[in-house]
Amino acid sequence: MPTMLTSLGLDKLSRDERLALVQELWDSIAAESGPSLLSDAQREELRRRVAEDDANPDDVISWEQVKAEARARIKS
Repeated sequence: MPTMLTSLGLDKLSRDERLALVQELWDSIAAESGPSLLSDAQREELRRRVAEDDANPDDVISWEQVKAEARARIKS
C-alpha cells in the first residue's frame, strides 16, 4: 500500500469511508481558486473549437444521430 495511506492511517478506513474522503478532497480542490487545470495548448484548442462553432452554428449533428451512430458502432 502506498506510504501516504499507511502513514496517515487511511488504510484502516473502510471502503465507504475512503470514498467519502476522496469526495471531500475533490470538493476541497474544486472550491479553491487557482490556476486553471488546463494547459495552454488545451485552452487554445477550446478557443479554436468555440470559434469554429460560432462561425458555423448550423454545422451540427443531432443527439439522436450521435446515439444512433454510437449504437451502430457497438453492434458491429
